[in-house]
Amino acid sequence: MSEAAYVAVDWGTSSFRLWLVDRAGNVLGERRSHEGMMAAGKVGFAAVLQSHLEAVGAAPTLPVIICGMAGARQGWIEAGYVDTPAPLASILQRAVAVPGQDRDIRILPGIAQRDREAPDVMRGEETQLLGALGLNAAGDALVCMPGTHSKWVSVHGGTVERFATFMTGELFGVISRETILSHAVAGADEAEDVDAFKAAVVAAFERPAFAANLLFQVRSGQLLHGGTPSSAREKISGTLIGLELAAGLTGEASKAGITLVASGRLQMLYQLAFDTVAVPIRSIEAEDAARRGLLMAAAAIWSV
Repeated sequence: MSEAAYVAVDWGTSSFRLWLVDRAGNVLGERRSHEGMMAAGKVGFAAVLQSHLEAVGAAPTLPVIICGMAGARQGWIEAGYVDTPAPLASILQRAVAVPGQDRDIRILPGIAQRDREAPDVMRGEETQLLGALGLNAAGDALVCMPGTHSKWVSVHGGTVERFATFMTGELFGVISRETILSHAVAGADEAEDVDAFKAAVVAAFERPAFAANLLFQVRSGQLLHGGTPSSAREKISGTLIGLELAAGLTGEASKAGITLVASGRLQMLYQLAFDTVAVPIRSIEAEDAARRGLLMAAAAIWSV
């Protein structure tokens, strides 16, 4: 069996993923839990990490590379930000060591856009970018990274030039639970209405100024013309994603190659949305991208 060289951790707000890795980048052990920043902040980050390290049999001297919310101001130790324009290589150079630990533990920084007219931050997505594009990506790329807070990132020659965050996932949750549309989706099952989703994407993409009206039509259309709760859910989802695509694909950005970094249902929905508005993309699994980015960081920091 290969010998472990380091441990890679993707530590989100609500999720924790750990991989025990050898020098060739092979995964020797894996752990997953819901002990994200919110839970670890109560129990203790060191304690949570140590429990998972012991579970995979990590040696006491094995180094650990971490990305994500463990480096936030409310996390384990603040890893700060690299300012745009931000070369992806600078992320590796600004990793912060966690003090007072027996092993070498480093946390990667996020990226900040300090433009007063468009302030923005990301943390965790920078590592996915690194894994998806590599350190020396040539040419231009526009990267769409769906999630609770979706990121659209403009990259030129391996440097993050600009990015924008869209609260698409969070808005979907709030609108579905806390507005009049909660009645429209009540009792929705797992059935998918692809046609309803695609029609909503097109309507929002072509008429983004009517966003609030299009959302209300989910309820009024159901009252007047019928429709299932599942169909209403798909219309809300399609409307919000269509709005996001309308903003993300504006101007010169639409001429760059589109890379979608996503997982699971979000990957399927965004792939369908891009297909619906006839925009070709290449798709990369988000977890694979994060793990590859962490492996690049470990190789750069410890020459493994």
